[in-house]
Amino acid sequence: MTLKVGDLAPDFTLVTKSADGPQLVKLGQLIGKSNIVLLFVPMAFTGVCTTEFCEISAGLRDYEALDAKVLGISGDNPFAQAAWAEKEGITIPLLSDYEHAVAKAYGVAYEQFLPEVNLIMGGVAKRSAFVIDRGGVIRYAEVQEHPKNLPDFEAVKATLRSI
Repeated sequence: MTLKVGDLAPDFTLVTKSADGPQLVKLGQLIGKSNIVLLFVPMAFTGVCTTEFCEISAGLRDYEALDAKVLGISGDNPFAQAAWAEKEGITIPLLSDYEHAVAKAYGVAYEQFLPEVNLIMGGVAKRSAFVIDRGGVIRYAEVQEHPKNLPDFEAVKATLRSI
C-alpha cells in the first residue's frame, strides 16, 4: 500500500557511492535537519530517468532555497549509479535500493515492470516523489503508474513552500 500524506516516513539505510567510496545514508539521521524530497526512479541509464535527474540537478538551488535535500533512489547498484551520475552530470545523491526494500516500504514497487512487454522484474520502483518534513511526516506523495510520466515538480515545490 502506497504511503500517503500524513503518514510517518519509514526509516531506511541505503548505500551511495561518493568520492570516498561507498557510504551509508540513513533517513533518520537527515530528519530534522531539512525537509527531504525522495525521488524514486525505475532504473539508471534510461532516458526518462536521466532527464528527470539531470533537470533536478540543474535546478537543485531551487530546492535548497526551499530548505530541502533531494535524494534519488533506484534499485541499481551504487557503482552503476555512480557511473550514471558521472556520465550524465547528475549531482543529487543517488541511493541504491538494490533489494527493493525501500520501494516496497513506500508502496511504490511494481509487481511486474512493464507487463505489456512481459518484463518479469518485480520490485522495480515506480517513478515517485515524496516530500518529508523536518518531523518525518510525509507532506506530499505522488506515484506514477507508467514509467514515462514525471511527477509534478511544481506541486513538490509548492508543498515545500507551504511547510
